[in-house]
Amino acid sequence: MEGLDVGAAAEHRPPVDVVVIDDHPLFSRGLELLLPPESNGRVRVVGTTDDASAGAALVRRHNADVAVVDLHMPPPGGTRAIAAIRRTEPMTRIVALSGLAEADAALEALRAGASAFLPKTTSPEALVRPLLAVLDGWSVIPESLLRQLLDDAAPTADQGIAAQLSADDRRLWRLVAAGTSTVDIATTLHVSERTVKRLVANLLRQLRVSTRVEAAALAGRVGLESTGTGAGR
Repeated sequence: MEGLDVGAAAEHRPPVDVVVIDDHPLFSRGLELLLPPESNGRVRVVGTTDDASAGAALVRRHNADVAVVDLHMPPPGGTRAIAAIRRTEPMTRIVALSGLAEADAALEALRAGASAFLPKTTSPEALVRPLLAVLDGWSVIPESLLRQLLDDAAPTADQGIAAQLSADDRRLWRLVAAGTSTVDIATTLHVSERTVKRLVANLLRQLRVSTRVEAAALAGRVGLESTGTGAGR
């Protein structure tokens, strides 16, 4: 994502409306104050709540583009908040934050519907790029955690998955695992971006995974494609 020019993007694209679901008011207030200047006005916090059960309603009320969710909240907890948002507002992208770099927590959040998992120590400045990236179809996870997820994953019947896919599906899987952008996939396959999104959704169903990060990790396990980056599309 080094080529992502936040300033240029702010000139040509609409504001990104973000809601923050976190039980630490000072943290939420900090994002509210710092994200707009750090993003040249592109990212703005339009709502906050310290109640995980109110997250989905808050997203719906503000028609939010992105929800930032703290995983370690009082019951029902951040993971359930993510699942509720994903179920009721599927177009909203979700960034999960955690004070601990736990592989299990990251995987649980991604399976619940998060598009990104980041340490809560991430500065507002460093958070801007992932927020914009998830809107463009990226899944973001620290490389160290991705490597841990790959190392911890034991080979299973996954090896048979590639053999069951069509040649076109395997080609798409390689592109997703390599972190190819939606636009570039569309160009490569000579189809529209809308078609790419439909094809990727179908591929994820066939792979029995929820996110592109999981698809990339699975590709690494079965030897389909190297996934040495920290993000996948």
